[in-house]
Amino acid sequence: MKKFYRVRRWLFAPLVYLAAICLLIEEWLWATGARIMQVVAQFPPLHALEAWIKRLPPYWALAIFVLPAVLLFPVKLLALLAIARGHAFSGIGVIVLAKLGGAAAVARLYKLTRPTLLSLPWFARWHGLFMETKDRWIARLRATRPWRRVSRLSAALGRARRAWWQRLRKGTPGRHHSRPARVLRRFAAFWRARR
Repeated sequence: MKKFYRVRRWLFAPLVYLAAICLLIEEWLWATGARIMQVVAQFPPLHALEAWIKRLPPYWALAIFVLPAVLLFPVKLLALLAIARGHAFSGIGVIVLAKLGGAAAVARLYKLTRPTLLSLPWFARWHGLFMETKDRWIARLRATRPWRRVSRLSAALGRARRAWWQRLRKGTPGRHHSRPARVLRRFAAFWRARR
């Protein structure tokens, strides 16, 4: 019996690593999308649109909430078709952009429509069951060794990215700055000045 558990753990280890990577990517997409939409929502027309969405009745709010998934489905199909026809880079790029855009839209719409949607008894019941099941499975995943390894690697990559970005923003004293770094700094300064 001990041997069976060891073999099972060995067989399922790649799947646990894959699940950990997928969960980290999904959390990053959700958080990044929420931050992007929070910045985008500062534009006055979108601010008015968000206020209108918050006032929608429950079933209209539900329709708005599922709209990004419905609209992005054909885009993802076209991306798969592009991959099948030999345009792998373009197809994968479209899928990544659609995933990021979809996560951003769904994260913002979820925040806007959740109070209204929870007024529907069936939605509140299924939402509660889904969140409870999701939290239980995520807790089980986070208790595994693969999760700890993948999250340590992710944290190290995040620190390296932040250090690179800090070096890019500050520049290295006494050295000639590259043109892309100057362009990025000017673009960042432009957006900071607009706030």
